[in-house]
Amino acid sequence: MKNLSKYFAVMVLSVFFVSMTLQSANSADKSLYDRLGGKAAISAVVDQFVSNVAADTRVNMAFANTDIPHFKQCLVDQICQATGGPCKYTCRSMKDTHAGLGCTADNFNAIVEDLVAALNKFKVGKKEQDDLLGILGPLQSDIVQK
Repeated sequence: MKNLSKYFAVMVLSVFFVSMTLQSANSADKSLYDRLGGKAAISAVVDQFVSNVAADTRVNMAFANTDIPHFKQCLVDQICQATGGPCKYTCRSMKDTHAGLGCTADNFNAIVEDLVAALNKFKVGKKEQDDLLGILGPLQSDIVQK
């Protein structure tokens, strides 16, 4: 009976570890787009992000004359495409969009904080946040001019 218990315990642990390995492999195979929840989830985060920016006195004046629906669509498409989704980003480049605006590192950091707050509101995991910020972070050189 004692040997049967050990055998059963080994079998249960084996199944558990195989299952965990398969789950890890499956999530590693998923694109960031899928891990974020797809276009609907990205759209929800973008909506919250834009609301955060609108309430952020450090940067909201820079968006006073922005076509907000177009801005949101561009952001959704940009994030969707950059994370492996089916969208195509067709809006202006970040360099062209921000040319002459005089964006500073402080402005950029405020925007990142607003994005992180939106991601946190929707309980986006740390790995997904880090992966997304790793994709968007290099855009700083096209955005910051001073």
